[in-house]
Amino acid sequence: MSNSLPSVTVMMPVRNEQHHLAKAVESVLAQNYPGQLEIVLAIGPSIDQTKSVASELAKKHAGIKIVDNPKGLTTVGLNLAIADSSGEIIIRVDAHSELAANYISRGVEILLETGSVLVGGIMNARGNSPFQKAVAFGYGSRFGLGGGRYHIGGQAGEAESAYLGIFEAKALKQVGGYNEQIIRGEDWDLSQRLKAKGGKVWFSPELEVHYWPRSNIKALAWQFYSTGVWRGELTRKSPSKASLRYFLPPLALLFLTVSALLSVGGLLNQLALIIPVALYLLMLSLAAGTAKSLALVDRIMVLIALPVMHFSWATGFWIGLIFGAGKTVDAGDKK
Repeated sequence: MSNSLPSVTVMMPVRNEQHHLAKAVESVLAQNYPGQLEIVLAIGPSIDQTKSVASELAKKHAGIKIVDNPKGLTTVGLNLAIADSSGEIIIRVDAHSELAANYISRGVEILLETGSVLVGGIMNARGNSPFQKAVAFGYGSRFGLGGGRYHIGGQAGEAESAYLGIFEAKALKQVGGYNEQIIRGEDWDLSQRLKAKGGKVWFSPELEVHYWPRSNIKALAWQFYSTGVWRGELTRKSPSKASLRYFLPPLALLFLTVSALLSVGGLLNQLALIIPVALYLLMLSLAAGTAKSLALVDRIMVLIALPVMHFSWATGFWIGLIFGAGKTVDAGDKK
């Protein structure tokens, strides 16, 4: 990279995002990055007005480019955007997210200061409806997704992976970008390949991205199921690299399923099923009780959202681990 302020490309894979796209793009433009900045939107086939929204944004702002992503897959769209990028630094932003103030400028500084090839920050999930607020709580709670640093924060330092990410473009292109055979967990896979080439992946709690999670049960369940399937697939391929926290929901699901089958078959006392179920319900109640910033109706939704997240992900994990991911795809929230 040159000694002058590096040029930046923001890449955004987009599909079925007419309700979120404009705000995501505006959050990038509002950064007022003093260096050269371009935005590349990789537009997949959508059933809503996403393409029209993207076209209007491109007409309004000269720095926005559109590339077609006919396959609609996130990894394919990201690689198309990388190929069409000119920035020395490439930043991934998803259409369901909005950048916090100073994200780009400070992120570029941290990338250069730490000598990293990839820097990520915190996913700050937010919601509008009671259900979406409950899902957002699950993202940021140890009761929800297990407490990874990019969900709940922590000390700055080297990391296993990064949320979205601020990349040194040269390093990103040297490893061939994203693996298009991976539909979920692509960020983790990319981080491992960057590190295998000697690159440093860094987490900084200073960087924050606001994320709007799925707003209905069906969309949330499918998202977490497909994520679980691909995590199972990645674990199947590289078991030694899998974090122990990935196994907790699948093992809990297995335990409950086996206990239920043995109880129904009369091979186990029914208490063997009642006790773990009661403990899980107690955990859900404790989780809802810690959501002090939520209204009562939002806390009730926590009792629904967390089981959907846990059991959808756990079911998907076992499917992916045993049978592989196949062509499991999450097309996004179509509401």
